[in-house]
Amino acid sequence: MKLHYIFAAMSLCVATAVGAPADKAPGKEKAGFTPREQRYRIQPNDVVEVHFRYTPEYNLTATVEPDGFISIEVVGDVKVAGLTLEEASAAIAGQARTRLKDPEVAVHLKDFVKPHFVVAGEVNHPGTYELRGQVTTIQAIAMSGGFKESSKESKVILLRRLNEEYAEVKVVDLKKLMSPSKIREDITLRADDMLVVPRNTISRLEPIVRVGSMGLYGIALALR
Repeated sequence: MKLHYIFAAMSLCVATAVGAPADKAPGKEKAGFTPREQRYRIQPNDVVEVHFRYTPEYNLTATVEPDGFISIEVVGDVKVAGLTLEEASAAIAGQARTRLKDPEVAVHLKDFVKPHFVVAGEVNHPGTYELRGQVTTIQAIAMSGGFKESSKESKVILLRRLNEEYAEVKVVDLKKLMSPSKIREDITLRADDMLVVPRNTISRLEPIVRVGSMGLYGIALALR
């Protein structure tokens, strides 16, 4: 069974990680995959608190709408999704200057969408999974129930969003990574990563793809 093989590979990864050199530690990514900015960016459905230092009567708690906006009485609608807390504070203060003199605004994160990753395609239980601690591509496949018989294990696609418009594409040979000699090269996932397990061989892929209105789910469907 393919799932048993994955769990065996995971066990080997844990056993061989102890005492491994730093440059060969599990989850070490190969050069060429662009690191994602680690500063948290506001997402739809996050809950934020907006504080006006000199006019606290305008303070509020708001849930970010699906389109990325929040509504503030003295400011109107402000798009905050995709911004850091500092950028959101500056954006709100900038719009508030039309009504207030030298406003000082602070945005705090009260609640947020939990870090997660998605596994799509030819696995037994595709879906969204909470990202707790370090999760590698092999572990992600195991969490999603393992490969189906129809899967192309050597052409698994990792989509990593760079910004609202673009995502980076990497083809991962999980069949090779699950071998004893390659398992230390397994890739550690990051929040919002998506693994797409195709049914057939994928033709030529661009290293960067435009996300646009399709979103990662739309790209995943196209790649299958």
